[in-house]
Amino acid sequence: MPTDCITYQNSGYFSSLMNDYLDQKSNLNSLYHRFPKLENFEDQILEKQKNFDNDSRKTLVAVLEKQYSTVDTSVLTKQNIEALSLNNTFTVTTGHQLNLFSGPLYFLYKIISTINLTTELKAKYPTNNFVPVYWMATEDHDFEEINYFNFKGKKFRWNTESYGPVGRLSTEGLEDFFEVYALELGSSINADKIKKIFTDAYLNHDTLADATRHLANALFGTYGLVIIDADNPDLKRTFIPYVKEELLHQSSNKLVLATAEKLKDYTVQVNPREINLFYIEDTLRERIVFENGKYKVNHTKIEFSETEILELLENHPEKFSPNVIMRPLYQEVILPNLCYIGGGGEIAYWLELKSFFDAAKVTFPILLLRNSVLLATEKQAKKADKLDLKWSDLFSKQDSLINNKTKELSEISIDLANLKKQLQEQFESLYKIATKTDESFIGAVKAQEAKQNKGLENLEKRLLRAQKRKLNDVLQRIIDLQNDLFPNLSLQERQTNFSEFYLENGENLIPMIINQLKPLQNKFEVIVL
Repeated sequence: MPTDCITYQNSGYFSSLMNDYLDQKSNLNSLYHRFPKLENFEDQILEKQKNFDNDSRKTLVAVLEKQYSTVDTSVLTKQNIEALSLNNTFTVTTGHQLNLFSGPLYFLYKIISTINLTTELKAKYPTNNFVPVYWMATEDHDFEEINYFNFKGKKFRWNTESYGPVGRLSTEGLEDFFEVYALELGSSINADKIKKIFTDAYLNHDTLADATRHLANALFGTYGLVIIDADNPDLKRTFIPYVKEELLHQSSNKLVLATAEKLKDYTVQVNPREINLFYIEDTLRERIVFENGKYKVNHTKIEFSETEILELLENHPEKFSPNVIMRPLYQEVILPNLCYIGGGGEIAYWLELKSFFDAAKVTFPILLLRNSVLLATEKQAKKADKLDLKWSDLFSKQDSLINNKTKELSEISIDLANLKKQLQEQFESLYKIATKTDESFIGAVKAQEAKQNKGLENLEKRLLRAQKRKLNDVLQRIIDLQNDLFPNLSLQERQTNFSEFYLENGENLIPMIINQLKPLQNKFEVIVL
């Protein structure tokens, strides 16, 4: 099977900002704290230990114990929750939306990266404890982003309405959804296991947050994963001073805008609001805006004076929800966290936040790009071998792949570069003659040169098309293989649900992935199942 290594930078699927971050370009140095290298965690541990409010550990542990009170919790997860009360225990965190049945495959890769990094850290720094944490994005309200998943090329969508934070959304109505999905799964042993996982998570729990916690725990609980729902009044009480600062001074807006200016040569991922907070209730999550001396809840008639909103904050901090700018700060205030693991888009917006963290006097975490993976069957790997394809070939754009393979497989040369060179030499001779005659002749030579070059280019294109027709059978097999591995010509991990591979591999799927991924290696992993 192909054995070539694909780095993130040469995969063709990452932004210029991520490529430059991974290459540690000097223009980005001021936007992060420490680069994700194993040896850099020593100073990160010492700094976080010094700056973290250890009194908040008691609150954190109490909240987690309550959230896990009805969960079938593994011994290792229980130990990890208890260990969080100790000042030599630190977390590695990833976050993800509450996508239906986990959504795309990269949900798994985020959590596996997190678990595997804690293992590496424990081996390197054995006197400390390291806990993998999955932060559920329970306060998000964009339901359309999470209410579906893809299975074998079909989209399964949960058609219901949601108006507030998705974590509080009732799972009522998912029985009908499950009936349709179950028919597609079939009746194999692994299909029955998938049906049980779905049923236990979504049909036996009342809210999307509880369902997602059960799902993540079922898949990763044995590895000690700790799952947190930060939509909690006790946790938000810890965050009150930072919410108050945001309401009164809006400092995040100024600081993040200044940082975004440093990223003007890239695509800026997020733009701050004047106030980066939402007001939430069970069926409401709307921005807080300041207008005419009043704090107003956008698109409602709810409004507060300064005294009233500060009083609400003290008595009901759970009614304040951080947006994409404030949420990272909230996370780092309540967790003894060393590292945040996310996708390219997430790391991009974290890079806008360091000056904000510095002003808040909160340690900025190490930022690690999650593992990316291409899962291939043994049959697909053998096909690639038979077609003489490297993995890098399959990562290339389809037009380029087919053009390159056509040229490679052709018995004749499709590249007319030699003829173009000969033509150039002939016209150089004509230009020498032209300089010795009438000036109008030079124009005629130029026109003829352009015409001849254009003619050769057209012939080259026609020759390529002719050879594609001749090689159609093998080229179609290449196209079919790439389409299988890259659904919709996109990364598999952004399209396909884990259940598609669980159907074939069952309970072996996650251990196989865990055993192969190395979170600190800059490598797009290809795993043959």
